[in-house]
Amino acid sequence: MPAASARSCESRLMELSSGIKSLLAQLMSWSAVAGLAVMIFLNYESLRSLAGVPAVVPSTFSQVSPPPAAPPVVRSGSTVELRADQSGHYRTRASINGRHVPVMVDTGATVVVLTHDDARRAGIFLKPSDYKIPVSTANGTTHVAPVDLDSISIGDITVRNVRAAVAQHGQLAVTLLGMTFLSRLERVDMRSGMMLLKH
Repeated sequence: MPAASARSCESRLMELSSGIKSLLAQLMSWSAVAGLAVMIFLNYESLRSLAGVPAVVPSTFSQVSPPPAAPPVVRSGSTVELRADQSGHYRTRASINGRHVPVMVDTGATVVVLTHDDARRAGIFLKPSDYKIPVSTANGTTHVAPVDLDSISIGDITVRNVRAAVAQHGQLAVTLLGMTFLSRLERVDMRSGMMLLKH
């Protein structure tokens, strides 16, 4: 690449606001988490044994109202439509283990990844020692805990016995609905700012 072009590219990158840089860093971080999480599910049973994941117990945690998120639009039967937000993401409310939490549908995430707080809302109470699966992110190495979810529901769609992971406190801003949920559906289509889910 010519020196002038290289300097021009470098100049453009330096002009990015700190907010955009932070967003890009987060996207890179969780893309890495999603990619490395494949390891969890290729070796799930041995990792689960190693991590000593506790059984999911019924929640006695008081339900916390989630931040505002677009409700799913139920078309008919077990078909749901979601509208993309202004940033192009598909955010909605889901019921995880019977508790309502805000989520973002992420077809690029290999697994469902819960925030620490959403895991507690769903009745999953983990110890620091449960976070034994290392994942590399742009901000360094963090750890997740593999878990089994009783159910995830959006509108009339319910998927049971879903493998997932829980991020450490403060490491994830919103729960991601990845492929361990989406791959159990009959159909997932995206077009013209809409996502169609059919079970």
